[in-house]
Amino acid sequence: MDNINKYLVWRGDIPFSAKYKFNEVDSMILARFSYLPFDKIKIKNNDTIEEISQKMVKLDDNEFIYNGDKELIKNLGNSERFKNLITSDFVNTNEIEVEKQFGAITIHLSNKELYISYVGTDFSINGWKEDCNMAFMEAVPCQISGKKYLEKIAKKYPEKKLRIGGHSKGGNVAIYSYIMAPTDVQKRVIKVYNYDGPGFNKYMINNIKMNKLNLNKIQSYIPQESIVGRMLKHIEKYKVVKSNEKGIFQHDIHSWKVVKDDVVTLDTLTDTSEIVNETLTQWLENIPLDRRKLFVNLIFDLLYSTDTLYFEDISKNLSTSIVKIFKSYRNIDEKDKKIFTDMLKLFISTYVERVKERESSKFNLKKEEYIEKGKNKINELDKKIKNMKKAKK
Repeated sequence: MDNINKYLVWRGDIPFSAKYKFNEVDSMILARFSYLPFDKIKIKNNDTIEEISQKMVKLDDNEFIYNGDKELIKNLGNSERFKNLITSDFVNTNEIEVEKQFGAITIHLSNKELYISYVGTDFSINGWKEDCNMAFMEAVPCQISGKKYLEKIAKKYPEKKLRIGGHSKGGNVAIYSYIMAPTDVQKRVIKVYNYDGPGFNKYMINNIKMNKLNLNKIQSYIPQESIVGRMLKHIEKYKVVKSNEKGIFQHDIHSWKVVKDDVVTLDTLTDTSEIVNETLTQWLENIPLDRRKLFVNLIFDLLYSTDTLYFEDISKNLSTSIVKIFKSYRNIDEKDKKIFTDMLKLFISTYVERVKERESSKFNLKKEEYIEKGKNKINELDKKIKNMKKAKK
């Protein structure tokens, strides 16, 4: 077995039961489920996953965000484990004016449990803008919408326990919704699943500590070279998951390795992930909130100057987009331009420092190991010489 699609082929014929309980791979699948193109089909409240699958498999491949998603919904529709699960309360919004990209869907696991799946960032410029706003805002619109959605579902189904999950920004929204929910709703939450979602600013971390939440209910998963999942601060426990991809492409949940009912875990993160985390942490600590805001706004003003809504459109018309971006950059106020370039220089210099420190640390460690090995060899030779002298006597 390798990934979630192969898990569905292997495990899909076994329905949920007391023996074959809901597991972390099932959760990973449902966290991914909210990314599927529900807005491209006519979805009704109380549609089963099988009914949704029958509609979605007719869509063109390019209607799906990630490779593997069309195969995923096909496998879900054929799966005894998932196909009869009822879905409800689908929402999806992308509001440029308020810089909000939010989506969620509820899956009814049984008469006693629900799974709320929050969608992560799509490939829209607006969606990524909202992610970056987390660096200076106490709460971004999608987080507030996530909390309201959780409260609405909890009120609508008062007799049911709740599981909450999401991938990328969806994982962050899942944690935020749990943290900020009323106490009676928090008590009904069984577990919160965050798959490579970013962390929180100092305000939120302090809020978590003050409220003395049950952090054991929160479980994060990040790949070994995680970048997105290392952004901002985390206080919850996490597992390092083995991915078949490299760098930023490890963010794709389809690349995460699965064996039986579990994800394949590793003991440590890579140097790349640690360096990026250390760089971002130190860089943000040295930048006040107003400058963070200016930096983020300038970057996305440049992207919006291309008159497109999606990164894909920028890459398709790259030469034209670059010309528009440079033209827009020339029109930036000189004072703001200096702040912008100074912050870029600070990030680069911080990154270089972190790389040098890590390399120096690794060199010193190897040096100590060589010295220790040398001492051991000298001791062994001394023993041999002493034994030889004793033998001659």
